Amino acid sequence: MEAGARGRRSVLAAGRRHSAAVRRDGTVAAVGDGRAGECDVDHWTDVLAVAAGNVHTATNTGRSHTVGLRSDGTVLATGWNGDHQCDVGAWHDVTAVAAGWRRTLGLLANGSVLATGRITEGACDVQDWREIVAISCGDWHSVGLRGDGTALAVGNNRRGQSALESWHGLTAIAAGAVHTVGLRSDGRVIATGAWSSRATGVDQWRDVVALDAGSYHTVAVQASGRVLAAGDNSHGQCDVEAWTDIVAVAAGSAHTLGLRADGTVVSTGNSADGRRDVASWSGLRRPGTDHPGSD
Repeated sequence: MEAGARGRRSVLAAGRRHSAAVRRDGTVAAVGDGRAGECDVDHWTDVLAVAAGNVHTATNTGRSHTVGLRSDGTVLATGWNGDHQCDVGAWHDVTAVAAGWRRTLGLLANGSVLATGRITEGACDVQDWREIVAISCGDWHSVGLRGDGTALAVGNNRRGQSALESWHGLTAIAAGAVHTVGLRSDGRVIATGAWSSRATGVDQWRDVVALDAGSYHTVAVQASGRVLAAGDNSHGQCDVEAWTDIVAVAAGSAHTLGLRADGTVVSTGNSADGRRDVASWSGLRRPGTDHPGSD
């Protein structure tokens, strides 16, 4: 679900039951529940960014998919394809990707957005979007950041998660299950949507440079490399106070990942299905690098 300004692609991804990351050489690492093929990325090469399909933890959720953006602007996908969320083989000129529940978005170089997957809630209704520089997927809604710092959303708005009309001055945006957060150019964070999980309790955050929204929690990186978190902590997914030297974060359904400047990863939260088996990862790409091996 991670998002950022154009050029700051998601090199780390956390889904419902799996995690993925891009290595400096353009290959991809993935761990966790791969029952639907979402971890079948061993053959991927020349990848710049990844996205992991995410959905809130429930008895009827679990299968997911993984999306990879290659340096030539084409897109790879593997995993659950019940709603054609992996049908991205014809996409090109893509500069960023996002994945949600049964849905994939691709940001084109011209600022328009492609979508494939579940259409029931209207979260794929992005055909009229223009001048977009960043995208993110929640469970049932999709959000976009325009180049002028304003935001827009389509899909479910029952909890106010798509009420972004008044937002401005943004540099990044991220969507959770029933909430949305935005990073302002002054380093502050704004939020809308359901308050019950406290994932929108970000009013006091300062000096933030990157953020992500999990199903019911929000995480952010400060300029100092420290990490902030708010929301559901029933699995310890918000226990990030001791993390340092972090350059990117990814929030899943009930776990959180942090990418260190040295290319290693820390994790917290639900460890079921091996989704947090990332201790051996190294040599991962840093955000903002444009070509495999460039960092």
